[in-house]
Amino acid sequence: MRIAIITQARINSSRLPNKIFLEAAGKSFLSYHIERLKETTVPIIVATTDDGSELPIVEFCLKNNIDCFRGSEMNVLKRFYDCAVHNDIEVIVRVTSDCPLIDAELVKQGIDRYLSFSDDKLYFSNTLDRTFPRGADFEIFSIAQLKNAYENAYDELDAEHVTPYIWKNKSGEVNIFQLKQSADYSNYRLTLDTQEDFELIKLLIEEYKADKLSMKSICEIMDQNPSLAKINSHIEQKKA
Repeated sequence: MRIAIITQARINSSRLPNKIFLEAAGKSFLSYHIERLKETTVPIIVATTDDGSELPIVEFCLKNNIDCFRGSEMNVLKRFYDCAVHNDIEVIVRVTSDCPLIDAELVKQGIDRYLSFSDDKLYFSNTLDRTFPRGADFEIFSIAQLKNAYENAYDELDAEHVTPYIWKNKSGEVNIFQLKQSADYSNYRLTLDTQEDFELIKLLIEEYKADKLSMKSICEIMDQNPSLAKINSHIEQKKA
């Protein structure tokens, strides 16, 4: 069974332009994202846009020996489907490049758990009934589920956000499994979408070496230093 992590990345961002190439400790956030994902040992594909703005991402992938696929800018569902078909992927692990501190071990445990079900109708994630912080997000689903969404999702938001057609079970044929943990860190925001997010993650990397830590350890640092969470606690997440 061919499984791959597909991470979406683009230059244009309305709230924080060029965010994935902003830096902490002299390294881009896209570098941190990819380096942490590599620890899963699962193949990684960067699914980016084809509007011309993606050239720095393509160059990054070439330099770092990462597979790159270019597709629709706004119809991200089509981009993911075309990427999976082009690369003959049977199981897709979807992540986004605005998660520079994503936890490789958590993703790997999720993949192993998903595969143990042997169910191509399964949607597996840690995002719906959230106990993990934003920035630890991942979703796992089969090419069959992605194909069904691609062929039947006509809502604009379904196309823009890739998986709502699946997790809303609009086909009526999806089995949903939500990965949860006993500690609830859902109030922490470790994703990169605003200037405040940038300031927090930069601080965590440069002062606390967060790029070397598990997500659990990072959240424990947040617990011990309440002022950190206040940096971006007022930011409202975009709705899917």
